[in-house]
Amino acid sequence: MAIRSSFDKDLTKLKDSLLEMASLARTSVEDSIKALAELDFEKAKQIIEDDAKINQLDEKINNLVVQLIAQQQPVATDLRKIIAALKFSNDVERIGDLAVNISKSILHIGNGPLIKPIVEIPKMADMALDMLSKVVEAYINEDPVLARETAASDDAVDALYGKLTQELLELMTKNPQSINQITQLAFVCRYIERIADHTTNMSEHIIFMVRAKQYDLNT
Repeated sequence: MAIRSSFDKDLTKLKDSLLEMASLARTSVEDSIKALAELDFEKAKQIIEDDAKINQLDEKINNLVVQLIAQQQPVATDLRKIIAALKFSNDVERIGDLAVNISKSILHIGNGPLIKPIVEIPKMADMALDMLSKVVEAYINEDPVLARETAASDDAVDALYGKLTQELLELMTKNPQSINQITQLAFVCRYIERIADHTTNMSEHIIFMVRAKQYDLNT
């Protein structure tokens, strides 16, 4: 009984670290989009610097996973929770990296003016962040139905990504003097699309954790 109690405490610690990490990653994405709209270079630099906090939590989670597997010899159900958490943290870490990439694009854009108001890109980011919120909720509640529903939202993000990419290509042909800025905006769109993809991966991990089945929801 004492061993199980210790194991449950470690599982809770793992879950709490993961939720903290997801919260930091979400904030980084939100801040990066605000920094883009305002061309706030100081905020962009701060996001890049703060990514170290997310990386430290990822390392903490990795170490805790190794400790749990080595010391507790978990049974199948518990092992799936541990493996899912490890995969989950990897996707969250990548979302943090993508926020850094957005921030680096802001720095590459340099001083404005922007070729067009930043309106559609924040909408796309809101869609991806809504997916992230829902997948975190699905993880907390171990809800595979919500996880699958969340993954289905990726189609709408992909559709908006395609629309924005086409618009940026058209702008590029009409404004060759702004190719660098337009290219960076296209990169930002791609980074947001990848955030949604990682969220979809997280949905797959939840389904695996609960139902012991592997699904490819990125198709």
